[in-house]
Amino acid sequence: MTNQELIAAARALVNPRTISHGCTVGDVGCALISENGSLYVGVCIDMPCGMGFCAEHTAIAAMITHGEQRIKKIVAVGADGTVLPPCGRCREFMRQVDMHNMDQTEVVLGADRSVKLRELLPHAWE
Repeated sequence: MTNQELIAAARALVNPRTISHGCTVGDVGCALISENGSLYVGVCIDMPCGMGFCAEHTAIAAMITHGEQRIKKIVAVGADGTVLPPCGRCREFMRQVDMHNMDQTEVVLGADRSVKLRELLPHAWE
């Protein structure tokens, strides 16, 4: 899958809405391709108490639910259609899910730009 196709898959998920008092979802969409070539997707869940989680977490949770943990390629897209780099929490989450993700995961930063997770997380927490 090309970067542009993965971006389009994440962008298709973006659907900002309020689901309860102060709880919004869908401002960010994420799509990832696992090591085995499966597509997993997710959206963010933002709660006023800070208990929500990022779109990357929901996509990774779906992947883990299906017995996989290695990410080949991942992208997140915001409500305005902009590709977003993963936050620090997401970067560390990807690393801890499987240490191979540091050197094998391609993080999409644009249609023609990707970097390995290690480049975004050069000094990982041990």
